[in-house]
Amino acid sequence: MTKPNKSVKLPELTSEDMPAGVAEAETENASATADGTAGAVTEANEMLNLDAVMRIPVNIQVVLGSATMQVANLMKLRRGAVVQLDHRVGEPVDVVVNGRIVARGEVVIVEDDNSRFGVSLTEIVGVQAKFEA
Repeated sequence: MTKPNKSVKLPELTSEDMPAGVAEAETENASATADGTAGAVTEANEMLNLDAVMRIPVNIQVVLGSATMQVANLMKLRRGAVVQLDHRVGEPVDVVVNGRIVARGEVVIVEDDNSRFGVSLTEIVGVQAKFEA
């Protein structure tokens, strides 16, 4: 049994409720409409929507590898113990954004700060499939 669809009205946002930059774009939209340039309004709306998306924070992780072990062995781990991972030295690491693999790369030492690691991307995952569809 399916529930009937209900329409929900979202509250109107005022310029005080909007993040910085969004209210300015809305003002530009209003002036473009007054000028009668509908194309400028559409372009400004698209830029506004893209700008809002570009501000969304994402969690990026680099996965060096993983391991599986029994709880009994996990409880025996002490300081200095080595956990052997399933990836080997030189194999690409996975770059994960919000739980999804988006790229693979090689671990490098950051030039500006020799005490930090970085990832040099060697492969972007799934991009080809998106453009072929």
